[in-house]
Amino acid sequence: MNPVAISIGPFQVHWYGLLIVLGAVAGTFIATIEAKRRGENPDHAWNLLTLSLIFGIIGARLYHVFSNPVGGLGWSYYREHPLDIINFWSGGFRGLGIYGALIGGILAFVIYCRYQKLSLWRWLDIAVPGVLLAQAIGRLGNRINQELYGPATTLPWGFKINAKYPFQPPLDAPAGMAIEDYIANTRFHPTFYYEALWNLIGFGLLMWIGRRFQSRLRDGDIFLLYLIWYPLGRIIIEMFRPDAWLAGIPGLATAQLIGLACLVVALVTLFLRHRNWPPQPQVQPEPAAVAVESAETQEEIA
Repeated sequence: MNPVAISIGPFQVHWYGLLIVLGAVAGTFIATIEAKRRGENPDHAWNLLTLSLIFGIIGARLYHVFSNPVGGLGWSYYREHPLDIINFWSGGFRGLGIYGALIGGILAFVIYCRYQKLSLWRWLDIAVPGVLLAQAIGRLGNRINQELYGPATTLPWGFKINAKYPFQPPLDAPAGMAIEDYIANTRFHPTFYYEALWNLIGFGLLMWIGRRFQSRLRDGDIFLLYLIWYPLGRIIIEMFRPDAWLAGIPGLATAQLIGLACLVVALVTLFLRHRNWPPQPQVQPEPAAVAVESAETQEEIA
């Protein structure tokens, strides 16, 4: 389908941008449900939406700008074309990095929770199930943009490029085959669908864990579980991304390195937070024993 949803003169609204906003609204609606369940004011969720979108988009854009993906736009391009860093009017929301969005979003939460005197850990827990839902919806924009797909595949669910609309071209084609013929006769791994499905499963899992194990969880645990679930999926799915930004370590993409760091930090933090929690309750003496002890004490005093 055409990646441009609405076009009025030079002004264009892209499906990718609409899906990002739709995902953010859907995620915030889930956050209001979680806030009510935890006895918090759901209005804070809507207040956080605007601030998180602003900080998240800035962070996501900067992550993309300073990246160096194989065969794609990155710092090597933007340092020569600095105006394109803020050129949203012609490219929609193309060129956003999810880890940058997460950093920006967390910063927005830190600022808002500090200003409103709210528990940061608690509100991160409230937000992250909806974040996974928002990420799943947003990934559909990559499908419409015909970008971020994987290598060639013969699987029946492979992604077929429609050359009628703009697309991210494959990095290479078999020797002796024209790129046009390669595109017309090849299917590619739909990595955007893989990640969307992974995020949807994670959304349901975090919602279930938050209810099933409520008495065993500390504020911040759901957020830490998010930092385990999403990076784990990203590490796996990134293996199907030939255009990934490489970390300088053979066989390891930057997103995999960041994901691995998040996963390890979250696991260690969960272990340390629960190692001695909850504290063992003090054993209260039986009433009869208390009475005997009190009588003996009075005799000693006498």
